[in-house]
Amino acid sequence: MTEDKINNDNEVEEKEIDLLDLASRLWDQRRKLIKWSICGAVIGLVVAFSIPREYVTSVTLAPESNGAKLPGGGLGALASMAGINTGAEAGMDAVYPMLYPDVVSSVPFITSLFDVEITTKEDGKKMTVQQFMEDETSAPWWSVILGLPGKLIGLLKSVDEADENHKLDSFQLTQDESLLVDALNQRISAAVDAKTSVVSIDVKMQDPLVSAVLADTVVSRLKEYITAYRTNKAREDLEYAEKLNKEAKDNYYKMQQKYADYLDRNQGIAFHSAQTVKERLANEATLAFNLYNQTAQHVQSAQAKVQETTPVYAIITPPTVPIKPASPKKLLILIGFTFLGFAACAAWILSVSPFLTQYKEKQLAKTAEIRQDGNSTARD
Repeated sequence: MTEDKINNDNEVEEKEIDLLDLASRLWDQRRKLIKWSICGAVIGLVVAFSIPREYVTSVTLAPESNGAKLPGGGLGALASMAGINTGAEAGMDAVYPMLYPDVVSSVPFITSLFDVEITTKEDGKKMTVQQFMEDETSAPWWSVILGLPGKLIGLLKSVDEADENHKLDSFQLTQDESLLVDALNQRISAAVDAKTSVVSIDVKMQDPLVSAVLADTVVSRLKEYITAYRTNKAREDLEYAEKLNKEAKDNYYKMQQKYADYLDRNQGIAFHSAQTVKERLANEATLAFNLYNQTAQHVQSAQAKVQETTPVYAIITPPTVPIKPASPKKLLILIGFTFLGFAACAAWILSVSPFLTQYKEKQLAKTAEIRQDGNSTARD
């Protein structure tokens, strides 16, 4: 036991000595550490001021609950509270909140935003989202350098001339349209809280007003899409009920007019055959009226069904024009590059520099041995 304690004490002392030695070597090279840290800070400043400012608009909305009972009764409710999706909502509704991010990132949804009219805050220019992304969105200078090989390869390939009458088709996009869809997908994001089903939508743009307008448009388009899906069956039923009601109305007016014309032509006639026809026409008009009345009630019921199935969304955080840019974080970039400069210098002092010194000493020793061997051979 005593020997183990002595060994442990010796190891601790050796570690302390090693740490002190490392700290002493770094302190001796403090001027170099300061120079490398300053160089890292300068590079950090260049990087921070080269990245364009980005503004983020965040919107949160809560869709109404459909009130569906989860399987398992109380167990289903507990699973819902724990954030576990049991699939009940998915079975009732094919487009439930968990799929909203997929809807927002889909090609048809993104391409529908191309022609949205926006106005920039800085200079008040009016343009579409597609024009803003192509003409007004900038990138860091190094992205231009990194993209040169791709541009050179593109120049070498045969490029088809753009069709002046080309129309946007989400089923078959051009290369530029596909790149624009990818760029917008990187700037428009949607997320859903599994427990509360609260939907969060973030839009990042290089102009604060464009960011807010586009976020509001995305929310509106999403609500329109979900509303159209939810009410699709009810609206089809309403159209069919209105069609039947129109046919019943036309038939009722026709039978009513036919009955009135018969009365005008046979006024004052007391034949039993005339009375029979009169009663028959009256009954047909009554039946037509009853059918018209029933179809009118069906129309009212279908209208109520459309209103019932129309979803309601509570906007928790409405879109507002951001004041401060969300990125770049210049202070964090400065601190990060300064630390990288310090760490790189410390690694050089503690690892690379001793290795190079030992390598040079070995080379000098080999050179001295070769010279000694040459001198001894010459003497012999």
